[in-house]
Amino acid sequence: MTQTTQDAKVAVRGGKFLTFFLDREEFGIEILKVHEIFGMMPVTHVPRTAKYILGVINLRGKIIPIIDLRLKLSMEAAPRTEETCVIVVHANGMEVGVMVDKVSEVVDIPAKDVEDTPTFAAGVDTEYILGIGKTQSKVKLLLDIDKALSKQDMHELGSAHAAHAGSVTDETKDGGN
Repeated sequence: MTQTTQDAKVAVRGGKFLTFFLDREEFGIEILKVHEIFGMMPVTHVPRTAKYILGVINLRGKIIPIIDLRLKLSMEAAPRTEETCVIVVHANGMEVGVMVDKVSEVVDIPAKDVEDTPTFAAGVDTEYILGIGKTQSKVKLLLDIDKALSKQDMHELGSAHAAHAGSVTDETKDGGN
């Protein structure tokens, strides 16, 4: 990759990011991909879906599929706490809730402070990482949420949504909110 091409790639990656924790690691998602954040609420499990798909919720009359981002990224499951929350993101043309351990802050990371993802051993997939953001003395893994949630994931999430959408009744349309 030429220096000019690399500079252009980095320039696209800077900006505002919502940061959150999974275990002790801090991640970031482009703020323009974030629709809203809320605390955990009851999730309706949809049978025969991937382990990382927790199910669906009814958020003010709209069915939103929820995934456990820890499980999606091949991390160990963790118990839910008072800080556990859901970030509703726009990914691949769909609204999806991703469960995270806790939300941190919105940070502005200039493109010059975003490094390319290092090369790991063969077979290690890091395509879903937009880059490594450097803020103060910390690093944040910046996710490309469209790649973290593949088209196959979106198909399965769409199926989970469709399986439950027909069962929304007038009593449950407000989702408790």
